Amino acid sequence: MSSLVPSPSISADALAAAAERRARQVSAQPSAVQMAAEHERRQAFRRLIDPGIVRPNSKEQAIASLKTLLKIAENLLREPENPKFQQFKPTNTTIKRNLVDPKGTLEYAIEVPGFQTREIIKVKNFQPYYTFNPRRMEDLRTGTAILKEFVDLENERAERAARSKVDQKAVAAAVAQQVSAAYTFEYVTRSTNY
Repeated sequence: MSSLVPSPSISADALAAAAERRARQVSAQPSAVQMAAEHERRQAFRRLIDPGIVRPNSKEQAIASLKTLLKIAENLLREPENPKFQQFKPTNTTIKRNLVDPKGTLEYAIEVPGFQTREIIKVKNFQPYYTFNPRRMEDLRTGTAILKEFVDLENERAERAARSKVDQKAVAAAVAQQVSAAYTFEYVTRSTNY
């Protein structure tokens, strides 16, 4: 025999609050269209990196450029209100060498984090600046994640190549040691037989 336990009465306000929480949870999940748009945006950012920056520049220059872009983006994400991080001068030596001169990097800075060019009047002369557009913060987050993935992948490849080179040297040294030991053994064996 089963006993029925009466359920406690639920107030209309509690029921409405629960329904509202449920509706927010459902709406917080992206739709298929939103996910497809996000995927396409990430792919566009990846295309700006791989064919856009990596292919037309030397590997060393491309990595230096990507690291500079990543540093600018991380600084902006860490301190978005800091005016020092919201702009850069294309005449700065590091910026010129790693963002302005290499192909594709300035386009990435303009497209992803939304840096825009504008003229800032200085006391003595006009100085061009690229200034961050704060309305592009979501693009900045996505672009930074893509940059970080790519830089981390390149760092991992470089570490693997360095380990492989060390391993190859160790193998060559071991082979040389074995050859030397075999030669010494044969030399000693022949010397004692004569």
